[in-house]
Amino acid sequence: MIQSKEAYDLTMQEIDSLMKRGEANLTAGELKRLTVLAAAAEAFEDLHDPMPLPSSLQEIIRIRLLQLHIKQNFAAKLLGVSDAKFSLIMNGKQKPDILFVKAIHEKLSVDANVILKAI
Repeated sequence: MIQSKEAYDLTMQEIDSLMKRGEANLTAGELKRLTVLAAAAEAFEDLHDPMPLPSSLQEIIRIRLLQLHIKQNFAAKLLGVSDAKFSLIMNGKQKPDILFVKAIHEKLSVDANVILKAI
């Protein structure tokens, strides 16, 4: 666990050094060390410099689709709406109805509190 900004900076330098060598050129021990360092750095960043939450429902959906590697036309089907309705919602030309919002929570596994703060 990283306890200070100085330790974080050193960790990032070591990560950078290992990454510059390329994953294929690292030993099994170095790969394991890289994984541990990356997890520790991420935990420190989440605690001390968290990423801001998206400010709109459309941003939340876009980010989640990227994370899940889902295209918009598949997302529309998954969420139970037509491609046209999905496009209108994503472009801010139509407000989402409760069934759409519920589908975002259930089908895309987006926290309901995050959704409520965005709408």
